[in-house]
Amino acid sequence: MKHCRSRFALLTGLVAVSLTLGLSPAQADDAWRAERVLDRLGYGPRPGDLQQVEQMGVNRYIDQQLHPETLQEPDALKAELASLDTIGKSPDELYREFAPPLRHKGEEPKAFDAARKQARQRAREILRQATEEHLARALESPRQLQEVMTAFWFNHFNVYAGKGLDSYWIGAYEDQAIRPYALGHFRDLLGAVAKHPAMLFYLDNWQNSAPNPRVKRGQFKGINENFARELMELHTLGVDGGYTQKDVIALAHLLTGWGFERRPVITPGGFAFFFDPKRHDNSDQVLLGKTISGQGEQAGETALDMLASSPATAHHLSYELAQYFVSDDPPPRLVDALANTYLQSDGDIRAVLAALFHNPEFWSREDEKFKTPQQYVLSALRATETQVENYGLVQRQFVQLGQPLFGMLTPNGYKNTQEAWLSPDAMARRMSFSVALASGRMPFAKGSGEPAKPGAIAAVLGDPFSTTTRAAIAKAPPRLRAALMLGSPEFMHR
Repeated sequence: MKHCRSRFALLTGLVAVSLTLGLSPAQADDAWRAERVLDRLGYGPRPGDLQQVEQMGVNRYIDQQLHPETLQEPDALKAELASLDTIGKSPDELYREFAPPLRHKGEEPKAFDAARKQARQRAREILRQATEEHLARALESPRQLQEVMTAFWFNHFNVYAGKGLDSYWIGAYEDQAIRPYALGHFRDLLGAVAKHPAMLFYLDNWQNSAPNPRVKRGQFKGINENFARELMELHTLGVDGGYTQKDVIALAHLLTGWGFERRPVITPGGFAFFFDPKRHDNSDQVLLGKTISGQGEQAGETALDMLASSPATAHHLSYELAQYFVSDDPPPRLVDALANTYLQSDGDIRAVLAALFHNPEFWSREDEKFKTPQQYVLSALRATETQVENYGLVQRQFVQLGQPLFGMLTPNGYKNTQEAWLSPDAMARRMSFSVALASGRMPFAKGSGEPAKPGAIAAVLGDPFSTTTRAAIAKAPPRLRAALMLGSPEFMHR
């Protein structure tokens, strides 16, 4: 009981400190700039990163991160990813290998139920490996910006892993529709997302058919507006982007027949994107005041072209990027500057990010960003150079803190603002995690268990702590100092 009371007192004290203190300016400008890019372009520094960025200069570091192909990934990471045998498989291959079997005539019910149960258990391996790939890249890859932008765009085009067939396809969606386009042109990213079976299934466009389709059976019963609505409200124009319900309906008509071929047992290559002309509405549609020919698959492509090139889309995406990298309430002048770059570069994401990272607003010391639960856990693991083999334990920390990976049910994705994540209960959970991690009590790998060393953490972070935080750390028992660093208000922000 005494131990429980002392632990509760420690957590309560840490919560009070973290809720009342703010960030302090770095003592040296170069060090502070290095901290800024490591914290915001990636998931925080690992040992030696701060010194390396100071030596090379932040501009060179930014340029490297904008061109991830120039950065070699560690052999250990390559080997780990190569060992994941579900990674790289097509949606069709994943379905064929892991989907529950169909019942055959004369098959005993018990045998059929057992086979389906076994298949469901095996299918969990897909999500486990998708989780491991995502986390291993975030923790170990030097291509930090690419991983941050992969997570950013996945959240922007959110798909929930718990919805039916998406449990098989969530990893393939991230690998095939998001990561390859994360720093490319937005129109290419939009097209890859719109045609991936994970999105087609999640927002029901695979069911979207002409009001009187030539094929009318099963789920193909007419217009389904789900994807069209989210495509404009969340993915492109934004909720204030100037569209109406009539535009949603028109876009849904233009995207009829966009789905996937559901014959994987008969036809290899099923569950790839498939345009079904029998379910498509060929009538012309008026979208955002412009008449678009409804003829064939090109109707949907034309609609995507229009949405991707819209000034409203440029503003919506620029606001989201500025909010993620700079401030919960980004300056309008910054958003406008990024939107102009977007339009002038034909939606080049890399060009927009370059403009963002070289804008004075990015370097404002007044703007803080409170870490989301995922960012907090990942940055703590990197700062302590924790070896991770048990990725399920990392996911459990995400769940405890309210942000499970691939676990957002609704299409709007997780928020990245302080208001969404800062509360006494949330802080108590973070403090509990920091104490357990710093004390070496979390078995992320076999043979782990060494307590974190305060001096090593301070060297990794560049000692960003305020005078008040330093005093609190100095007064604490040695065994609690590392936990205080990881639970400090300075570490809670990026």
